Amino acid sequence: MEPFIIESQDPTTAWLASLGQPVASRLLAWEQAQADQLLADVFGYHAVQLGWPELKALRQNRMPHRWQACAEFEWLGAAPPEAFNPDVWLDSRSWPWQADSLDLVVLPHTLERSADPHACLREVERVLIPEGQVLITGLNPMSAWGWRQTRGGQRRLLSNTAQPLIGYRRLRDWLRLLGFEVQVSRFGGWTPALATEAWMQRWRWMDTAGERWWPIFGGVYLLLATKRVPAGRLLPAKAWRTVRSPAVAAAPVARSDTLVSRPLTEKDRI
Repeated sequence: MEPFIIESQDPTTAWLASLGQPVASRLLAWEQAQADQLLADVFGYHAVQLGWPELKALRQNRMPHRWQACAEFEWLGAAPPEAFNPDVWLDSRSWPWQADSLDLVVLPHTLERSADPHACLREVERVLIPEGQVLITGLNPMSAWGWRQTRGGQRRLLSNTAQPLIGYRRLRDWLRLLGFEVQVSRFGGWTPALATEAWMQRWRWMDTAGERWWPIFGGVYLLLATKRVPAGRLLPAKAWRTVRSPAVAAAPVARSDTLVSRPLTEKDRI
């Protein structure tokens, strides 16, 4: 039985215009499913998602304080639609939260769109508490989706300030330098970026083969990392030399100069 094909009618997000539909809808659906699965049991008090408000990454999370933030690269200079109502606008290179104040940060394609991804990632390390977690997604430059996105970005180079795509291994190196430990890494989207859902369905066998044989060439990657802070180390105590105190030294019971220990003299008898 042929699978039921639904053509997406949602407008493509501006920064995903190069991918077009239905790839943009598949990208959103895959990341939404991964976020629902990975973040449902991440506990804490404060969580922030920066970027791509169409993705509801924190909807299954149970933290009492969850914020949707938008960065400077998403401001178009016009009034946003009514459905687009973030909790806070901020500069991705300078976050308003104090150090060690957030338990979870989600960056859906934020680093590849920020003017300074290094500064953005340093801010994430600053605001996260020890053992806090960050979830990052990005388009893979070593894939058909990444190649198409990069080619489209080069055409709009004069009007688009987006940075080149960040590779999976490169991002892992950045996280390691900042003291993060990668807990989960996943890839998705091995089908070519075709124009219709019907053709995407015909090439769906590539998702099964790609997941098994060439996972690193997936169109999108995901990383879930934990901030590690070295704890104090107890050094062994120095073996001090034992010195007996003169105050507790035992006094001799008998002395040689007492009357008991020597014979009586003429002077003692008087």
